[in-house]
Amino acid sequence: DLLASLGEATKPDGTVEQIGPILVKWLPRLHAYKGYCSNQLAAKALLDQKKQDRRVQDFLQRCLESPFSRKLDLWSFLDIPRSRLVKYPLLLKEILRHTPKDHPDIQILEEAISIIQGVLSDINLKKGESECQYYIDKLEYLDEKQKDPRIEGSKALLCHGELKNKNGHKLYVFLFQDILVLTRPVTRNERQVYQVYRQPIPVQELLLEDLQDGDVKMGGSFRGAFGNSDKAKNIFRVRFQDPSPGQSHTLQANDVFHKQQWVNCIRTAIAPFQRTSASSTELKQLPELSEESEENNPSAPNIKAQKRQSTMSGITEMELDESTSECGSILDSEEAKGVKTHRTLSGYRKTREKQLSNKRKETLV
Repeated sequence: DLLASLGEATKPDGTVEQIGPILVKWLPRLHAYKGYCSNQLAAKALLDQKKQDRRVQDFLQRCLESPFSRKLDLWSFLDIPRSRLVKYPLLLKEILRHTPKDHPDIQILEEAISIIQGVLSDINLKKGESECQYYIDKLEYLDEKQKDPRIEGSKALLCHGELKNKNGHKLYVFLFQDILVLTRPVTRNERQVYQVYRQPIPVQELLLEDLQDGDVKMGGSFRGAFGNSDKAKNIFRVRFQDPSPGQSHTLQANDVFHKQQWVNCIRTAIAPFQRTSASSTELKQLPELSEESEENNPSAPNIKAQKRQSTMSGITEMELDESTSECGSILDSEEAKGVKTHRTLSGYRKTREKQLSNKRKETLV
């Protein structure tokens, strides 16, 4: 229809007097791609699954080697609609830039740009909801206590990807808009699922510590156990504000870029739930939580006080691309031996007040 409309509006010399009205009428039809783009994640997973069949793989390979494919695989063709959609705003802005200021198309082209940006925004929203539900459906719970209505009710997945825990084991972590879920990828009947690891941490109860390289040592390496090569890089820690669940996870990203991406996403998520400065002062005196053991028992108590000492990480600045972010961290305090888990937090604060007075203040992220 677009091609036909442009053909009718084309003069014998090949020029078109006005394209604004044609675009304003046609662009809303691109809403039809909402369903297509929202299904792409599931489609890619299905295609990868089908490729495990030797016959399918052989057929796709022969197609790839044929001239008609232009050396593009099947997924390249399936992804073309999405990749073309995002080019429309750039194309229209370029046309607008070359349009004379007194031309009648000026305002109409601006309206057309607004329409296509609205279409893309709706598609992205629908695509995000679909991606979120796709991963929710793949979660596998080992204990009913791990189930949280905030997971099932999630409509947005802020960040997800593979991270390593302190023991060097790979975890797949999901940051939904209201809750952080750590999982282990496992295969069930040739289908990949994500086994929920420990207790999910609601965003409003989440505390983030940005750690400097070398602040802690990571396991998982026989050689590293006898040298300094196991000092961790690109690490951060997540834990409950309330120590009663007894969970603390030190996580390691593949590189500084992915670490900063995680830190920024978590900061953005917890920002609406930041407590007042008075409450933050109280949080500074929370007892150190022991690191989570590898055993995946969500109800296991893990609040034993550990004697730990780490250096102050301070505040560092990291530049990624053209943006600069500040990364703070919390000082790990040395825990007194024999602290009983049933002791109240307020009573514990009083006994610790004197010990903490001479230490540098912790920086809450």
